[in-house]
Amino acid sequence: MKVESQKLEKFILDAGLIDEKKLVEVKKESEKSKKWIGDILVSAGFVSEKELVKIEAYLLGITFINLEDETIPPDVLKIIPESIARAHNIVAFSKKGNNLEVAMLDPEDLRIIEFIKRTVPSLNILARLTTTEGIKNALAQYQETLEIEFGDIMKGETGEIRHIKDEKSFSGKEELEKAAEEVSIIRVVDSLLKHAILQGASDVHIEPLEKEVAVRYRIDGILHNVMSLPISTASGIVARIKVLSNLKLDEHRLPQDGRFKIETEDFKYSIRVSVLPVMDGEKIVMRLLAENTDVYTLEDLGFMGKSLEKVRHSLLKTTGMVLITGPTGSGKTTTLYAMMQIINTPSINISTIEDPVEYRMPRINQTQVNTKIDLTFASGLRSLVRQDPNVIMVGEIRDGETADLAVNAALTGHLVLSTLHTTEAGGAIPRLIDMGTEPFLLSSTLNIIIGQRLVRKFSGGKEKYKLKDVDIDNLKKYCDIDRIVKLLKEEKLLKPKDTINDLDLYRPKPSKDSSSGYKGRIGIFEVLSVDNAIKSLINQKASTTEITRQAVQDGMRTMAEDGFIKAAMGLTSIEEVLRVIMD
Repeated sequence: MKVESQKLEKFILDAGLIDEKKLVEVKKESEKSKKWIGDILVSAGFVSEKELVKIEAYLLGITFINLEDETIPPDVLKIIPESIARAHNIVAFSKKGNNLEVAMLDPEDLRIIEFIKRTVPSLNILARLTTTEGIKNALAQYQETLEIEFGDIMKGETGEIRHIKDEKSFSGKEELEKAAEEVSIIRVVDSLLKHAILQGASDVHIEPLEKEVAVRYRIDGILHNVMSLPISTASGIVARIKVLSNLKLDEHRLPQDGRFKIETEDFKYSIRVSVLPVMDGEKIVMRLLAENTDVYTLEDLGFMGKSLEKVRHSLLKTTGMVLITGPTGSGKTTTLYAMMQIINTPSINISTIEDPVEYRMPRINQTQVNTKIDLTFASGLRSLVRQDPNVIMVGEIRDGETADLAVNAALTGHLVLSTLHTTEAGGAIPRLIDMGTEPFLLSSTLNIIIGQRLVRKFSGGKEKYKLKDVDIDNLKKYCDIDRIVKLLKEEKLLKPKDTINDLDLYRPKPSKDSSSGYKGRIGIFEVLSVDNAIKSLINQKASTTEITRQAVQDGMRTMAEDGFIKAAMGLTSIEEVLRVIMD
């Protein structure tokens, strides 16, 4: 239930939160957009959501409770089932005697209150008003630790997981099919995926060892040990995932690749599966790809200043090649999608060949590699050029044939976007030459090369400190300190007369949301523009070092330098930058 607009208008006027002239404008906007006046006040910045909810609570005569930083006792929280809590934005947060306090976004939802009363007839339900963030924090606490949840699965009504004999002695796949359909195994796999998604993992590793099954999640680029499962579960888990991925159950000697999808009210994911035989069974790695994720902008990814300008300028060209380099998991494909988002207009035909298609984008013709039917990057690229494209995106250049086709496409009037596995931007050129691409063709087609890595961002609090002499000596191994100081002064992160000793840097502070003090990632980049000097070096088959040196002279910031600037801005730590640079 919303507060009547007239009551809200009178209150905010009396409280001096807005004057009559501004209120008239807000009311006009409310009538035009058919939105409640309170929502308009929040979106216009006159009040925060928390302030508005407090006003609502006061006018409705209901107690306001702030749950944004509260930890709720698990036994109280679970009085209301998670599915009901999520569907109706209502949580139980306090129980004193027979009184149960519940926080809601709409305390006049009498239907759900009546339902809870019937569920726990011995308790007196007291409705409270809270914020959206408060509800989110409370709902997040429904997620039990994996150990507790799996303990319940192992000991629950479904019974113990049946031990599957050694796969080598199987006479057929019938026993594996039965294991894959066991309720316990299904719950184990579902819970592994659910927790991985809730924790923001990009990959799930299930690794059979001699006496146990190790489960690890890759979160923000780092693998974390999550838990160990009994070795008796190994065959059932592998069989279940193979069934979901439509893989051969009775094939244990050869690697297999597949994929499947999972969908709930809260998320929709495509799961890419890799099964590999190892000494103690079969290891599974599942890559989690969110299907309803918005495409990032270049600014979101961490591009800024002159680097951002160079990238945007390169995308204005109608021919040539834009290459993104970096190791696996460095965000290259995400950067490609951010670029395509910029140039994706009705007047431009964009076609892609990808492995896999990680994001679905409107108006873009996306093709999935399928090696089983010989649809490779090279064969797909041959077909794409006959589709009258303006822009071609090749997910990865893996071989000389694909490289030659991409270069020829760029020469014949197309803008080609692609990725390459090299450690730095300058290394892309020698790598392509090693693949057999002629230097004079590269110098004619390459527009820009981007090298990138991902560093973890601070989550919440951070601790300020200054560099000591020993720290500076260590940093000199990875970057030119004098050049760093110059760049910091250009960015106004240091005063004209300051030295590196005056720079404020930061360390992460562990928080409730993150034990490491980091959450999420941002890119560090080096953007190499292929100008006349670089073209000359390409034709001379110059080394990576020579190309990088010339690019730096031309104004390129290295990844280490870009990382140092982001650390000075308080986005990440120097330790995190060095970790990914050294990797």
